[in-house]
Amino acid sequence: MRVSRLYVPLPLALNGQVELDDDSGHYVRTVLRLKKDDVIILFNSKGGEYVCVLSEISRKTVLVAVKSWSGRSVESPLQVTLGLGISRGDRMDLSVQKAVELGANCITPLLTERCVVQFKGEKKPQRLLHWQKIVQHAAEQSGRTVLPELAEIAALQNWVGNQHGLKVFLDPYAECSLVQLQPDDMKVTLLTGPEGGFTDQERNLAKVAGFIPVRLGSRILRTETAAIAALAAVQMLWGDFAFRGQKTEDR
Repeated sequence: MRVSRLYVPLPLALNGQVELDDDSGHYVRTVLRLKKDDVIILFNSKGGEYVCVLSEISRKTVLVAVKSWSGRSVESPLQVTLGLGISRGDRMDLSVQKAVELGANCITPLLTERCVVQFKGEKKPQRLLHWQKIVQHAAEQSGRTVLPELAEIAALQNWVGNQHGLKVFLDPYAECSLVQLQPDDMKVTLLTGPEGGFTDQERNLAKVAGFIPVRLGSRILRTETAAIAALAAVQMLWGDFAFRGQKTEDR
């Protein structure tokens, strides 16, 4: 039976005990329906993961006893930063979720000229919190032991000038393909647009900042498809989609 995994922003130590916060406790108790003495895996994004046992479950408290540590890691050798043009609703949620599963290390939601999503009042922090939950759950499900960074929402023009490594943006009208390129120091920055794509001004802005326009095949992809396809492609070319084995350390 598969053991449930949970991210906790808490210090974890062998033979120690931690109390889960209200949200995590509710998830363990009500969603997973775990019981006392059930096994659960915790990780805190500091590397590795901890095999734990639920020592107490009540309506007010969930206590977890830390039993052993594993240095297991599923991180790709390729460092991927993703600038993600904000799209509507489920499309953006899907893009964020799959970016985590496909090994992105940092995701920045970007405001672009053709972005149809408006952030008024408390909408921006609420939306960021929503995406952060998606990042967390995707990391838990996919077996990652390091939580990818979800950066603050940024304007495209402020973001493009601060990126590093091989910088590419997806453009269905480009002549270059990824296979013609090579990452710098195993770092890639991908820039993908919202529904409707980038404007000519935004394309020029990206080029001036050193981004190379790249085409993914001969078909025009939806925004969420393009991000997924690009991440899969760079992992196949330079990342960990080619099996290299896995080293673990237990103690």
